[in-house]
Amino acid sequence: MTTSKLAGYYDAPEGVDVRGRYDEEFAKILTRDALEFVARLQRQFRRQIRHAMESRREAQRRYDAGGLPGFDPATRFIRESDWVCAPVPPPIANRMVEITGPVERKMVINALNSGAKVFMADFEDALSPNWENLMKGQVNLRDAVNGTISFEDRERKRVYKLNETTAKLFVRPRGWHLKEGHILIDGEPAVGCLVDFGLFFFHNCAAYRANQGQGFGPFFYLPKMEHSREARIWNNVFNRAEESASIPAGSIRATVLIETLPAAFQMNEILYELRSHSAGLNCGRWDYIFSYVKTLRAHPDRLLPDRVSVGMWQSMMRSYSHLLIFTCHRRGVHALGGMAAQIPIRGDPAAHAKAIEAVRSDKLREVRAGHDGTWAAHPGLIGEIGTVFEEGLAGRENLIGVVRREDAAGICEEDLLERPRGRRTIEGLRLNTRVGIQYMAAWLTGTGSVPLYNLMEDAATAEISRVQNWQWIRYKALLDAEGVELALMPELFARVVEEEMGRIEREVGMEKFRRGMFKEACSIFVRQCMAAELDDFLTLDAYNQIVIHHSSAGSSL
Repeated sequence: MTTSKLAGYYDAPEGVDVRGRYDEEFAKILTRDALEFVARLQRQFRRQIRHAMESRREAQRRYDAGGLPGFDPATRFIRESDWVCAPVPPPIANRMVEITGPVERKMVINALNSGAKVFMADFEDALSPNWENLMKGQVNLRDAVNGTISFEDRERKRVYKLNETTAKLFVRPRGWHLKEGHILIDGEPAVGCLVDFGLFFFHNCAAYRANQGQGFGPFFYLPKMEHSREARIWNNVFNRAEESASIPAGSIRATVLIETLPAAFQMNEILYELRSHSAGLNCGRWDYIFSYVKTLRAHPDRLLPDRVSVGMWQSMMRSYSHLLIFTCHRRGVHALGGMAAQIPIRGDPAAHAKAIEAVRSDKLREVRAGHDGTWAAHPGLIGEIGTVFEEGLAGRENLIGVVRREDAAGICEEDLLERPRGRRTIEGLRLNTRVGIQYMAAWLTGTGSVPLYNLMEDAATAEISRVQNWQWIRYKALLDAEGVELALMPELFARVVEEEMGRIEREVGMEKFRRGMFKEACSIFVRQCMAAELDDFLTLDAYNQIVIHHSSAGSSL
């Protein structure tokens, strides 16, 4: 964390101290009233948030002592009772293809123009949360909601503007565990998701409902939850926001990403807590794999194979997907499928065709299983995925009430916890290390969505890579090295890191390697992989390196 003097200052209410760089455009977002709204949310809900985070830690202590996650007997009545969520709002009844990406200006325009039904603008895993990215993101989304957003690409001599018809905008704030170090409320860092949600809602609620929501909205995605108590907090936040804006209760709708292993056992409970604000559940499958390792980190019998082997064909992943569809359709809301991370491969038609066929096959599996829609990381995939889902939906807006998946009613704890099968290899270790370091280097320099080896990667991939390396090192996993089994000792890992750093330098070029933060990223990544205790999130360790405090009016640093 570094500090510097501030040229101007933000008009903050009492108890709020904004330490991010002053900018006149940012000041239009960080108004006194908007900051007061965020502060009220934090003051009202901070005790509940602290309790929820401590409950996470307590649950992890039980898992570390040999316990396993499972369905809660105390909430069986919720799982077994007949109840439904509020009806799906008409403007988002059809969500067959959704595109995701960071809140960068050109990306926002291209995603909204992509032909997808929904654009999820991401303040979370696809964004490096430095001050500039966060505040420019709020400016970009305000302009998008108002229909005034444009971007001039001087190099290409092109101006980007919104089409007449655009995707519906959903916003994903950060998870409950992340702080916003540039804004202090009563002397403590603000809760990151309340900053993201609060600023967007405060400035855009009325225009959003008029321009996008047809009287509903705004719409959100909610990440990283582990328990329904966290959904209850969000529901209360939504209630408070609706009251403050004098809009009808239930206007806000949110889709929850089921991307942690504990949340897979809480799907009904999460929907129940959000039932007047729910827009369904999504299979956040990359983070789900990460969470499987993190949750079961003290169980040496749960070592995963190479992460590329943990696909939806694995029994535990298929059970998770089918249970999500069954749960959502029983409760009358959308069941969204996972991410297609592939990007077009230019200059290699054969490789491109193979990648597109892999996408098509995966999406065909999803729509046949009963998913109402799915995710794509690149606009070039929208057409292919759209064709698959149009055929699968057969003229319908979704499959709610059509595909019930009653066969998933019997999915039990053992099904969701079944060990994935496959090989653990040196090449898997190398890929984890190479991708993890490159992603962290980009993240440290302000980029949170990174094309690597023909895939668009975000923090989830770095997290899987990190925790899998940690797990294999911790338990001295036997890795296949071209037919020879080698125990993963620290010396072997050190040699792999050295060799992969050399490969990265060759691939990116000496000059980019020298200018980038690859050595700093390597240090963070290796420290995390070798840690005696597994940290919850890789980015928590790195966050302080991107926080830059500026002095506010009347203060000295």
